[in-house]
Amino acid sequence: MAGEDFPAMRIFVPTLSSVILIAASIAAQNTEPYGWPPGPSHATVTLWPNGAPAPTTAATTGPSATPAPPLGPEHDTTTAKDNLIAGRPLIRLGNVTTPTLTLYLAPKAGNTGAAVVVFPGGGYSILAIDLEGTEVCDWLNSIAVNCLLLKYRVPGSGPYPKSSAALQDAQRAMGIARQHASEWGIDPKRIGVLGFSAGGHLAAAISTNYDQRLYPLVDAADQQSCKPDFAIVIYPGYLAIADKNFEFNPDIPVTAATPPTFLVQAENDPVHVENVIQYFTELKKAGVPAELHVYTKGGHGYGLRSTDLPVTHWPELATTWLKTIGVVGK
Repeated sequence: MAGEDFPAMRIFVPTLSSVILIAASIAAQNTEPYGWPPGPSHATVTLWPNGAPAPTTAATTGPSATPAPPLGPEHDTTTAKDNLIAGRPLIRLGNVTTPTLTLYLAPKAGNTGAAVVVFPGGGYSILAIDLEGTEVCDWLNSIAVNCLLLKYRVPGSGPYPKSSAALQDAQRAMGIARQHASEWGIDPKRIGVLGFSAGGHLAAAISTNYDQRLYPLVDAADQQSCKPDFAIVIYPGYLAIADKNFEFNPDIPVTAATPPTFLVQAENDPVHVENVIQYFTELKKAGVPAELHVYTKGGHGYGLRSTDLPVTHWPELATTWLKTIGVVGK
């Protein structure tokens, strides 16, 4: 019911002992549904043991001078008037102040060792936590890929550099994933990102803004690289500037070191297909391996929910691409 508080999540500080217990519990592979909040077989770690850092803004080089007003409790903001996707409702999680990383590890038998950190979309205002989160983990696990679902801060947490909060969370999540890769059965050299809409922008932002942490270092996790090994970017926003004739966003500094990228968007997307077209063009100029799929129809915000529109079958193409670039076996 919209307006009701979400049940409290279990939060663990990722110490070595707790991580070992997490990996052991998940290895049992309870077959519970991929809903939200996560069930007992999907352990959750908090990103910031001492609280999230203050974000920077485009107008500052330090913590924001004007603190944001306090938010109410984290909850599903969906109302009865909100649209359905493929005939089904979705959870629009709002007021996220405690970022977390939830583990959805693939079954041990056949596990490829590859992993993807998933960024749900929502305009940096809410998180479509099931449509573009848990349901994505379900698909990734089905192709023997591990999924790490990032619940990043919203609202007002991006796009970078308007606010650095979401990108801080993404950088920290990548470091934690690599720090605990051996305990979680993950290959630290095959950890990618996947994002939708604002989360697609976040995937591009961390693919091009990884040399320097945007926060004071916390622990050993921040000594790890936060650069993704590959990226899947689905109907992103903020990559092309509409009021500048869809000029590419210079805050996404593509270089030859940007990771291989898979891109999908519909031509009739109200967020504008130029976002993927411009990003693909910049990747091509830099010599970065990239694959672009543009569909006539599809609109925005379909996630992985299958309809009669071909665009909703993009996961099949993404699976083939992951094999093409050697992330998973052929």
